[in-house]
Amino acid sequence: MHAFSHGITSSTAVAVPPSLALPVIEDVFPRQLHPYWPKLQEKTRQWLLEKRLMPADKVKEYADGLCYTDLMAGYYLGAPDEVLQAIADFSAWFFVWDDRHDRDIVHGRTGDWRRLRHRLHAALDAPRHHLYHPDPLVAGFADSVLRLYGFLPRTWNQRFARHFHAVIEAYDREFRNRTRGYIPDVAEYLALRRLTFAHWIWTDLLEPSAGCELPEDVRKNPAYRRPALLSQEFAAWYNDLCSLPKEIAGDEVHNLGISLIAHEGLSLEEAVEEVRRRVEECIREFLDAEQGALRFADELDDGTVRGKELGVAVRACVGNMRNWFSSVYWFHHESGRYMVDSWDDRSTPPYVNNEAAGE
Repeated sequence: MHAFSHGITSSTAVAVPPSLALPVIEDVFPRQLHPYWPKLQEKTRQWLLEKRLMPADKVKEYADGLCYTDLMAGYYLGAPDEVLQAIADFSAWFFVWDDRHDRDIVHGRTGDWRRLRHRLHAALDAPRHHLYHPDPLVAGFADSVLRLYGFLPRTWNQRFARHFHAVIEAYDREFRNRTRGYIPDVAEYLALRRLTFAHWIWTDLLEPSAGCELPEDVRKNPAYRRPALLSQEFAAWYNDLCSLPKEIAGDEVHNLGISLIAHEGLSLEEAVEEVRRRVEECIREFLDAEQGALRFADELDDGTVRGKELGVAVRACVGNMRNWFSSVYWFHHESGRYMVDSWDDRSTPPYVNNEAAGE
């Protein structure tokens, strides 16, 4: 058990290093957890085994400590259990895919990566046809995507697919950057990070959690889009802050701190301070944008049945944007994914399958 166990709201006893501590998160963003979490953890662990996404010994030793289900159970509050389960399995798959991507780069498996990239594009468009693909990563992706496609209309599915096709291509750009040792400048990095962190995927998934597909004029309204973007930017940049030691050890080139050092001439200490400043600014801007989004929800609730539905859905989505802050924050201090000081080799996570993967 790694999530806080007593009730659905809690503070935490986890010690946060002073350089990473954000008192405003601890004070203003109370931590919550979906009541389905214990079953979620159990079922996702079993799903990883059934889909052969991690070796059985790795699942037994590391899966719970990686806290992948804690992250999602702290985010999508109010989601029906089956929706949260599909999201959590997809999220666990995403982490495994990220690890495969990293290992393919480290071991120079360019052909393997190219094949995987094309197969994921194909599985995204026709998941039912890839459920039994010999590569577990393709089959697991098809399974999780097919389940996600069952909750909202086809228009939502098409949008999700469009957004994830862009994520796959962004991962390919990262592959090429890392194999060339190319460090993008800050502006280029921030644009790429919005794709590799899958900003719009996690935002899309707010809608099945709320049980309502939001129309385009609602989703693209600045009052909704701004807090959605800020919640994701916070997560991506705080991840950069926490994972900087791991990524320097692993010869990564994609981290806001690394771009600041390489292109802005900052020292490591100055880069850490600048990333932290951006993270804190993100929080302040979100607190303002959140109020505008809630006013927008009130305006949508115009007395009609549809207006009430949209107002309720937007409030639920904005509430979960808020939950993302605390969930991401504590995840980074509880998950074994970032505890590089405890690894035998700081450049090789102990929970990854370091063998040649695929067929």
